[in-house]
Amino acid sequence: MAPYESDDATAAAQDEDLRSGRRKAARYVVPVAVVGVAAATIGLVPALADSGNPDLPKITAQQLIEKIAKSDVQQLSGTVKVSTDLGLPNLGGLESSLVSGAAQGGGDGSSADPKSKLTELVTGTHTLRVAADGPDRQKLSLLESGAEYSLVHDGKDVWGYDSKSNEVYHGTAADSGKEHRAEPPATPKDFADEALKSVDDTTSVTVDGTVQVAGRDAYKLLIKPKQSGTTVGAISIAVDAKTGQPLKFTLTPKSGGAAVLDAGFTQVSFAKPAASTFDFTPPKGAKVTEDKQESKAPGHAPKPGEDFAKGMDGATVLGKGWTSIATFDTGSKGGLPSGSKGGAFGGFLGSLGDQVSGKFGKGTVFSTRLVNALITDDGKVYAGAVTKDALVKAANEAK
Repeated sequence: MAPYESDDATAAAQDEDLRSGRRKAARYVVPVAVVGVAAATIGLVPALADSGNPDLPKITAQQLIEKIAKSDVQQLSGTVKVSTDLGLPNLGGLESSLVSGAAQGGGDGSSADPKSKLTELVTGTHTLRVAADGPDRQKLSLLESGAEYSLVHDGKDVWGYDSKSNEVYHGTAADSGKEHRAEPPATPKDFADEALKSVDDTTSVTVDGTVQVAGRDAYKLLIKPKQSGTTVGAISIAVDAKTGQPLKFTLTPKSGGAAVLDAGFTQVSFAKPAASTFDFTPPKGAKVTEDKQESKAPGHAPKPGEDFAKGMDGATVLGKGWTSIATFDTGSKGGLPSGSKGGAFGGFLGSLGDQVSGKFGKGTVFSTRLVNALITDDGKVYAGAVTKDALVKAANEAK
């Protein structure tokens, strides 16, 4: 089915309306999972084949964004498949442990802690079961070979359980705010909300026909950057025609090939989940770790790799739209951190980086199919969904 596009006479008005719809969408976030990955890097899932082109009433991009914004889905359950294709070399699973180790900051935390466990989603193909009953009750289960990891939010309690190690993590929603909600993204709705925040005058938005996802009729919203220099090619969001709930999210790189990010339902129901879905009691003999929230206390001893990441909170954003670049100073001279100072993440970057130079001096560029980062020898970091040349240019202009 051909795309539905607005004509030139209404283009300016549509652009303004899209920005308005984007702001509304950001306010209508419905938590449909507890927590997800820390980067938007979920790849193509062959099992999520679209089927059919249902005959639906025509709709404009503005109307479809409004439909997402007004969606009030509070209850659902289903199965989501996710996979990653960042273009990293196959390290036999080492990349997952490196990312997990970086997330833990080198500490001896519980294997059931969601901050480390769900970073596994940044590599490989995974199946998730999700359920939600309003803003205070959600459950996400990561299915593994012969094991399962579950994260349950029930009122003030947040439970994580790793059946492989028989370990339990317990925290409270009040202790850590957004950390236990659907941020970072884990489902099509979460990813869609993040993408809609980028809709502005640097973006083209159209309706790209219709599709069926998980047996439901949906519209396809197509988002494309207008700017050059970004690594993002396009974002496609399948939106349920009846409820306005995003059912599938796909991000393809400008370089072509397989998608970098795809998260979609293979089965979904909007019926109220059984109350027992959110019940949790630590199994007999399980090791229970209470989240004491000590890692951010003033004056705590730095953990391995912490010096390298300490500038993130004070990052400055250069540029706008899809070519924006985050920059910060690690305070670490001598280039890429390595060994005990840089932790596993620093060593990983060093093994894959390319040496570059310019007016800024010398540095190392770490590249994926989506996000690239330049780490200079004087401790500066420049990162974004932009090309290597764009990072070098930003570093040169900052001098």
